[in-house]
Amino acid sequence: MPESMIYARVRSNPKFHELVRKRSRLAIALSVIVLGAYYTFMMIVAFAPDMLRTPLSQGSNLTVGVPVGTAIIVISWLLTGLYSHFANGEFEALNNDVVREVLE
Repeated sequence: MPESMIYARVRSNPKFHELVRKRSRLAIALSVIVLGAYYTFMMIVAFAPDMLRTPLSQGSNLTVGVPVGTAIIVISWLLTGLYSHFANGEFEALNNDVVREVLE
């Protein structure tokens, strides 16, 4: 089967469109969450640094900024794991269905 015909069959497959729609929606949502968190953190650093400079407890050298920054990084990792979960589960199953249907 010629390559262009395979591409045409993939593009016309409804499961391919479902895969693209679901994957794009998840990627955009997760990107907005991560970028929103980083952007908010940077705006606080730029315009309200005293908020992050506040010690966690009286006499402590650890400030509020340290756990907040750490939380942003950990959340980013967790969201990456969430995307991987979907990529290796639902998205992979849809991809396999598309490939099987196209090659039939």
